[in-house]
Amino acid sequence: MTERPLRIAVLGTADIARRRVLPAMAADPDIELTAVASRDGGRAREVAAQFGCAAVESYDAVLTRDDVDAVYVPLPISLHAEWAGRALRAGKHVLAEKPLTADRATTEALLALARASGLVLMENVMFVHHPQHSVVRELVTSGAIGQLRAFSAAFAIPALPAGNIRHRPELGGGALLDVGYYPVRAALYFLGAGLEIVGAALESAEGSAVETSGAVLVRSPAGVLGQLAFGMEHAYRSAYELWGSEGRIRVEPAFTPPADHKPAVWITDAHGPRELTLAPHDQVAATVRAFVGAVRSGAVESPDAGECLEQASLLDAVRARATHAWAPRSISTSDEEGTDRDRD
Repeated sequence: MTERPLRIAVLGTADIARRRVLPAMAADPDIELTAVASRDGGRAREVAAQFGCAAVESYDAVLTRDDVDAVYVPLPISLHAEWAGRALRAGKHVLAEKPLTADRATTEALLALARASGLVLMENVMFVHHPQHSVVRELVTSGAIGQLRAFSAAFAIPALPAGNIRHRPELGGGALLDVGYYPVRAALYFLGAGLEIVGAALESAEGSAVETSGAVLVRSPAGVLGQLAFGMEHAYRSAYELWGSEGRIRVEPAFTPPADHKPAVWITDAHGPRELTLAPHDQVAATVRAFVGAVRSGAVESPDAGECLEQASLLDAVRARATHAWAPRSISTSDEEGTDRDRD
């Protein structure tokens, strides 16, 4: 007997939801989009009409619907813990935008709630579902560049308008959680758990209430050093490089390729430089499929729980280590929906 599609509702109408995640969900035969919720009724109706589902003017109302098995939460970071928690307590599986929360303690509490409830709570980290990175990891593991000595990664975007949500600390804004997340997660992906934050710096552009750029130095338990850079006042860059005793591997663009992009992996070794071209891959659709698969599996542990918690610890450690002291973020319960969050 064929299982019915997983019925998903969306809390919020952020750009990343409208532009990438909702189209991927609508195209997946194992998903049925049942509702889009917004506290702006007109916005809810507009987005719901595009995807043929119900428009709801209350997040709470979505959580009481019998035709909702899971929710996707693309709200600002400051609202993730509240609404992911409410959804879990209402018996719904949750796919939440990254980072799941702004600190380890809150992330740990949410993961524990999901585990105790027998529900999937998955952080929407898309790039790890693109096979280009597993190809690179296999090359390194096979010794293609000898012993790994160093890692570097960068993700940065051009300057944003002063009123952009990423400049609002009360909503979880700032370069670290928005774009710094990617190189930090890439370091975790390639260097493994147990990373130590050796040094960090966060800087703010004039007039901004949040950090707009940063750099981090990490060290793995094996002694591999990683240099991570990020910002939101730069020429665009999305890249990483692994440097070994006998060669190096570079991927660019790395983190947010479109579905039709043919990834190129540049390898330089004893035989000289060469380019490995891979087939296009839709990492958004792959992430959505991974979420459905996790729900279908009946797993008692969310699929990325370990990495999610490790990532949260690293981000906490970056803030603690940063040479430019920043006051702890004030997390707001504002009803902002973050319609301009458009990473990925």
